[in-house]
Amino acid sequence: MTGRPSRRQLFGYAGAAAAGAAVTGGVVALSNEPAAQPTAAAGPEATRVISPYGDHQPAIAAASPKHAELVAFTLLAGTDKADLGRLLRTWTSDIVALSAGRPAPGDTAPELAVPGVTLTVTVGFGPKVFGLSGLTDRRPQGFSDVPAMSHDRLQPGWTGGDLLILVGADDAVSVVHAVRRLVADAAPFAKPLWRQTGFWNSTAPDGKPVTGRNLFNQVDGTGNPAPGTPEFNSTVWTEDGGTTLVVRRIKLDLDTWDELTRSEQERSVGRKLSNGAPVTGTAEHDELDLEKRDADGRLMIAENAHARLSHHSENDGRRIFRKGLNYVQDTGATRESGLIFLSYQANLVSQFLPLLARLDAADALNEWTTTIGSAAFVIPPGFSKDGWLGQGLLS
Repeated sequence: MTGRPSRRQLFGYAGAAAAGAAVTGGVVALSNEPAAQPTAAAGPEATRVISPYGDHQPAIAAASPKHAELVAFTLLAGTDKADLGRLLRTWTSDIVALSAGRPAPGDTAPELAVPGVTLTVTVGFGPKVFGLSGLTDRRPQGFSDVPAMSHDRLQPGWTGGDLLILVGADDAVSVVHAVRRLVADAAPFAKPLWRQTGFWNSTAPDGKPVTGRNLFNQVDGTGNPAPGTPEFNSTVWTEDGGTTLVVRRIKLDLDTWDELTRSEQERSVGRKLSNGAPVTGTAEHDELDLEKRDADGRLMIAENAHARLSHHSENDGRRIFRKGLNYVQDTGATRESGLIFLSYQANLVSQFLPLLARLDAADALNEWTTTIGSAAFVIPPGFSKDGWLGQGLLS
């Protein structure tokens, strides 16, 4: 022991209200309702900032970020409800500052906090949180851990977690910097269990938003409900403005996938690779015709096609809001490629689990995909300028 004071001792637990009041200068905080879409702000900096405030955590309804990192934590022995409250107040201060491009309190590398990168932070609570004293009766209805499926090959290094942060931005350096600050502030209460980094492209060459593609070259997420619509709201938000999140790390066998012909790849999914349109249509958002047959009498969207099995009409109307992040994991000369699958839904048990079981039983894509990590989290509502993240649960 050197007796050197910690960063926390030097700067204390900064209050969210104080941090919010410090958002000044040339940064414009944009509304996150309904879809948290950033726009260019006025002024010479022309910054792009997603406001951290609102009824919901803002990244959920926004497009997948260009760069992202997820960190799951294990609570340290003795961490209780009061400790979590202290941590969430501190994280709130960090989020407010970093979202605006300002250094977090006590930042050791303040120059790395820059505006205009659409930085967002999403925070979640794992099942263990709801086993702590004072929180045992606060577990949201329909929240559960996700049981292992028959095709899963789960690895402990990618599975579970008591807390989650998901940091996204247009700039990879900003993501790394924000994660460092948040992990440092969590150190008295929790330690990292796993980290996953990913990337996504939601912008066409002309600058217009697009759905984005996974590493199988599939347009991924076409069937989602549109943010801001009644269908989206009923699919995603709980009564208090929160949601639940399932994180699945899915390894893709690109080598054997590439052995298929293009038509075989499209048949396994039920959508065209060129633009994401169903094989029964011409445009990405055309409705699937699940009864249409080809000249030989075969269903054009096969019975085991991913698009059919996951369609709400085949699942008693159940929907989820799915997002994705591509990943590559290099170990020497070996590379693993895959998808960090993110599923948001109001009720994990009634919406997600039946859909997952159906896909596990029959999805054609099971031949080329293996889920190696899985975790579930409650995502609390957003917060106001005089509040803090998780206040409704932890106060």
